[in-house]
Amino acid sequence: MFASKRLGWLGVALLAAGLAGAQEVGAREGGAKQDAQKQDAYELVRVAVQTELDANRNDRSRWEYKDVYKGASGEKVSRVIETDKGTVKKKIEENGRPLTPEELQQEDARIEAFVHDERELAKQRKDGLQDDRRAENMLRMLPDAFLWTVKDEDEKTVTLAFVPNPDFDPPSMEARVFAAMAGEILLDKQQHRIRTLKGRLIRDVKFGMGLFGRMNQGGTFDVERREVAPGIWQITESHVHMQGHALLFKSIGEQEDEVKSEFRRSPVDTLEQAAGVLKGEPGSLNANAVSVSAKS
Repeated sequence: MFASKRLGWLGVALLAAGLAGAQEVGAREGGAKQDAQKQDAYELVRVAVQTELDANRNDRSRWEYKDVYKGASGEKVSRVIETDKGTVKKKIEENGRPLTPEELQQEDARIEAFVHDERELAKQRKDGLQDDRRAENMLRMLPDAFLWTVKDEDEKTVTLAFVPNPDFDPPSMEARVFAAMAGEILLDKQQHRIRTLKGRLIRDVKFGMGLFGRMNQGGTFDVERREVAPGIWQITESHVHMQGHALLFKSIGEQEDEVKSEFRRSPVDTLEQAAGVLKGEPGSLNANAVSVSAKS
């Protein structure tokens, strides 16, 4: 990996400087190594971000999976099918119990109405585009919004720690929250893909001197990703626990945990076909699903 080559080159250069003035050389060596490691960490993040952006732009895959969501309203388990025209979801469990036949019929009726409601479909597409744009903007800021250091490394992965960059000027209110985080990121070294991203809000973030809201210090987020097919990565876990008077991220709540598993290629092309599959198989996913453990 290019980081190792750079550190090796730096070591040779420092040895060539000689031993005269040992204390002075030692001080320069420590500072130079630290600067080189920070630059290597920055480059790793920059490459990973560009890889993710390119992969997202080229990925046309659609998936069926199991979704377990826990929020303020309780816990629910759903089956989800993606299509080119939108995503269809059917709830099959709620707060630890399977839905009754009557409740499943209500879900079927809701799904049938949804796939023929142009207004709701347009809203889903609009919300999806906004969320994608927001995520892309945050991803592009990742290298420069933080100061990076290599925390740990093995043959397959490298862990980078980050803290807020004092020279970074957040361009939006959302970015102010994002840029007040500290945490770590785990990268897949072979593919330059992001496996995990964990952060903690290390200071309060106020909006309009607190009149328009604030996010309290100590809030956390944890995102886990796994490769569900060669070169295709999906978020398999997300945990968001924020405290405050306002939450700027439209697509998440203050206390949310979501786990996705049993990925398999979407078996259908249209919303109507997705609705038919969900209505015909209310209790389980296809046996050929790809089992993905978020902690593997």
